[in-house]
Amino acid sequence: MKAMQIAEGVYWVGAIDWNLRNFHGYETEKGSTYNAYLVIDEKIALIDTVKEPFKEEMLARISSVVDPAKIDVIISNHAEPDHSGALPFIAGIAKNAKIYAAAGAGIKDLTAYYGDLGYVGVKAGETLSLGKRALTFVPTPMVHWPDNMVSFMTPDNILFSNDAFGQHYASDERLDTECDLPEAYIQARKYYANIVQPYGMQTGKALAACANLPIQTICPSHGIIWTKHIPEILSLYQSWVANNFDDTAVIVFDTMWHSTEAMAHAIENAFLACGLKPRLYNLHYCHNSDVIADAMTAKYIAVGSPTLNNNMMPSVASFLTYFKGLNGNKKKYIAFGSYGWGGQSPDQVHEALAACKCEALMPAIRLAYKPSAEQLEKITADVIEAIKNS
Repeated sequence: MKAMQIAEGVYWVGAIDWNLRNFHGYETEKGSTYNAYLVIDEKIALIDTVKEPFKEEMLARISSVVDPAKIDVIISNHAEPDHSGALPFIAGIAKNAKIYAAAGAGIKDLTAYYGDLGYVGVKAGETLSLGKRALTFVPTPMVHWPDNMVSFMTPDNILFSNDAFGQHYASDERLDTECDLPEAYIQARKYYANIVQPYGMQTGKALAACANLPIQTICPSHGIIWTKHIPEILSLYQSWVANNFDDTAVIVFDTMWHSTEAMAHAIENAFLACGLKPRLYNLHYCHNSDVIADAMTAKYIAVGSPTLNNNMMPSVASFLTYFKGLNGNKKKYIAFGSYGWGGQSPDQVHEALAACKCEALMPAIRLAYKPSAEQLEKITADVIEAIKNS
């Protein structure tokens, strides 16, 4: 439970949650970290805290550097409990510390959670001197709550970026130069897709607000700290914010007697014939949050369901609800499905995707009972034609 030095007088004092597997419906198969940072200067500052059950772990790391009672300043960049849960605990130890949060929403949210702890509101561009160092506050509302802000510290040029650039990723390594970097990028992409994506416009404004800062280190609230690979993660965020599509097509489905699955493969053949890279997800096995990470950048999405009790399969309905909430970029879609005697599901899928403000590539594809080879070949041909005409 030792602190880790990031720069002279700057330490990571957070906690590692190896066993987290679900965060608001987002599957966190790699766990997470709750990052808190300690700055030793003429004033001692703690930037964010950790989830409440991990407060003793944070306290042990702080105590390895300094007596926690000597903390003068606590910065709350975001009031969500995975960032602020240990705030009342540490405030009870550092009794003279002033707690700074975004004026308005930050104070409102912290008060709602923890009561009045004597918060001090800060506005855009305000600066707080710690001695040799100074913190400048930049509001980033709706990335991803109204209260979000980031803090930039000079002369170290460290951006305490809160949820931006984070990953739900537990590891013993704290820096991008030490960790499994490809895995960190995968988790950063999944984090953006499942947490930040709906707020792309606001994220773009936040990127613009930070564009002229001479950033040398990015310290997010979850996952690894960016040092050497800052240009790469900034470039990825700019691409995601711009809703840039790649040459992939995501096919999402569930199946009862493999008829809808056969249709999915017929659509796969069409995408392949058009030079696209299809990715198939059977929702019986695949989690919504993994599908979303690929769907975010795919040019096309196809969603299929058999008909069950006059409705689409519950797994497909769940995915479409999740997709609607996170649909930060509009894409072209295909709805498809099989049925025995009812046949409602293809139209229900079609309507659900239309409600996401996506663009239909063609009418819903529907087949009764077990599809024949000729019917599947026709599906492939019809999808190819629709893609060529789009």
